[in-house]
Amino acid sequence: MDRPDFFELKNGEKVKLPFTDKEYNNRLTKLRNVMSEQGMDMTILTSMHNIAYYTGFIYCSFGRPYGCVITQKKIVTISANIDASQPWRRSNCDNVIYTDWKRDNFLRAIVSIIGRDQPPKTIAIENDHVTLDLKEKLNSIFPDTIFKNIANHLMKLRMIKSDEEIKIIKNGAKIADIGAEEIVKHIKPGATEIEIAIAGRDKMEREIVRTYPDAEYMDTWVWFQSGINTDGAHNPKTNRALKKGDILSLNTFPMISGYYTALERTLFVEEVDDDSLKAWEANVKVHRRGLELIKPGIKCSEICEELNDLFAQLGYLQYRTFGYGHSFGMLSHFYGREAGLELREDIDTVLEKNMVISMEPMIMIPEDKPGAGGYREHDILVISENSVENISKFPFGPQKNIIKS
Repeated sequence: MDRPDFFELKNGEKVKLPFTDKEYNNRLTKLRNVMSEQGMDMTILTSMHNIAYYTGFIYCSFGRPYGCVITQKKIVTISANIDASQPWRRSNCDNVIYTDWKRDNFLRAIVSIIGRDQPPKTIAIENDHVTLDLKEKLNSIFPDTIFKNIANHLMKLRMIKSDEEIKIIKNGAKIADIGAEEIVKHIKPGATEIEIAIAGRDKMEREIVRTYPDAEYMDTWVWFQSGINTDGAHNPKTNRALKKGDILSLNTFPMISGYYTALERTLFVEEVDDDSLKAWEANVKVHRRGLELIKPGIKCSEICEELNDLFAQLGYLQYRTFGYGHSFGMLSHFYGREAGLELREDIDTVLEKNMVISMEPMIMIPEDKPGAGGYREHDILVISENSVENISKFPFGPQKNIIKS
């Protein structure tokens, strides 16, 4: 039996993608303009977020490589045979499938698209994603080709959201609020982190299905932490049972076609002691000031400087744990961070129209000190030309989030 190294298969019909053809075409046009300006004949994408951003297809790697070849005239995804035609159905472009019968059939599929007779002089790749092994293999196939890094250009393009992207982000923020409302219903002494988290996640997933009936559903999650588990912002939920007086960290993360939104709130079970209340109110004060500072024309670093000064005045700067906020869009906890748009001391990006960014101050007080625990609030803001819209509506602070059963 002759088993191919790669092939094409159009099984079924193209399905409705999260964005219009016009949106995907606009993205490609902007990328191709960058390629022309930078002297890049071709781009090979390999990351989940960039392949999804330009094609609509979110791959499931399981250790296998995936790719997307883009020239001035064509765009083709490369996927593993284990996925059959799903990558073709869930993308706005053509698709080549490679098989597992021989090692490096992924590379043979790339060659089938590019060709070896007249290889491109310059190929753009994602240096922050391509492995050393893959880079060496690409060099061996195209020894006379110059490889250029396009990762930063791609990130900057993604940092400015389209109207269609902002719509999906706003819907995600609404669903995050719905998940939080469901979680609060289940907070009481004796309830466990995992069961409360399940209730919030299920509520959000059902709402995503209602809002986007033609989508694929994956990766929506909740981190619900209590007591010492609140010390890290990314701590997984456990089976710990809640106790009266516990500090809680509520974190809802609906994922819609690869687009991440988040809501994070500090809460307490039934009561809060004086030291904890003081720390909580300090973090809320910084949060409120941060919301006021986010506006078009201000540098990310300038926001950090003022909030650091405020934390210092309040006596809590030494307990701050990470940056004050970050960009939103095609990302999740394992792909797509837009590092050029973060509220950190070393980022001088100027906020502008159609950027989407969070405000999320956090302090962590160790167990051996009064008010121990992690305190964090998190809102998402959409920047317009002359204004800012906070799209997170769930309340924050002690007046609303001391939960009594």
